[in-house]
Amino acid sequence: MGFRILGTGSALPARSVTNDDLSEFLDTSDEWIFPRTGIRSRRICTSESLDDLACEASRGALEAAGVTPDQLDLIICSTTSGDHLIPAEACAIAERLGATCPAFDVSAACAGFVFALDVADGYFARGRAERVLVVAAEKMSRLVDWGDRATCVLFGDGAAAAVLSAGGQNPLAMRLETEPSVEILHVPGIGGSSPYDATEHPASSLSMEGRRVFKFGVNAICTSVTELAREAGVAVEDIDHFVFHQANERILSSAVARLGLDDEKVVRSLAETGNISSACVPLALDRLVRSGQLGPGQLVALVGFGAGLDTGACLLRWE
Repeated sequence: MGFRILGTGSALPARSVTNDDLSEFLDTSDEWIFPRTGIRSRRICTSESLDDLACEASRGALEAAGVTPDQLDLIICSTTSGDHLIPAEACAIAERLGATCPAFDVSAACAGFVFALDVADGYFARGRAERVLVVAAEKMSRLVDWGDRATCVLFGDGAAAAVLSAGGQNPLAMRLETEPSVEILHVPGIGGSSPYDATEHPASSLSMEGRRVFKFGVNAICTSVTELAREAGVAVEDIDHFVFHQANERILSSAVARLGLDDEKVVRSLAETGNISSACVPLALDRLVRSGQLGPGQLVALVGFGAGLDTGACLLRWE
């Protein structure tokens, strides 16, 4: 038993922060940021909570699917930046929606949405669920060091969601991989105040080795697309749309060139949103759906990659 996506939704904070805005307190400029990243602006939470964004995206997906919260059998949320460590972000979503189904989070960084799809697929395969809400919600603005121009210019906040139902032929192919590496891209945990803890605890802000992330990202996209096509028994050129993690335009362009893809098939939201971690892939998918570009029978490849180093990729035939 497979699944099909009944509806998608997304939500962004109201405040758009441009590169020129950042230059007011950072030694940077649009001329420096855009050529290196492909980012013009990013959405940053001011009065919105992540709970707000996650629920807005969820309601949009439920409405598009024609499903009510009481009809859900499971809620899975991908996040590394929730409004609370305990309980899970998914529990807060369930409470606000008025759902009473099981709810839990997954943490696979920028690959989290695809990992969550695979978890949902397992519930369908075991006959444990008929309808599942999968949400990816990230407030990266609370994880970055706003004095570090190498990292803070890259990230933004947002959420996106999809309602899945049991049945259908998806996924045509699914790949989850981890190349274990903690230091390349990580955020230290909370130190706490235990009088017995003698270890040092650095600030909980994001650090990244940009060159190694770049190489990993390009390889992750290229390997994933090639293997998805092979597993599904289709040619890469037969895939109609490519939804990649929106980390950096240079990563996207390099992967597109290496694979020889038609650039028009590659969805991009990076310029206006920045990197929203696991919310990038479902947000770009929602835009593709709502623009009317993704039609029945078309093939769409999703590839998320990030800290861990995790990669999640799947090939879907849109129903």
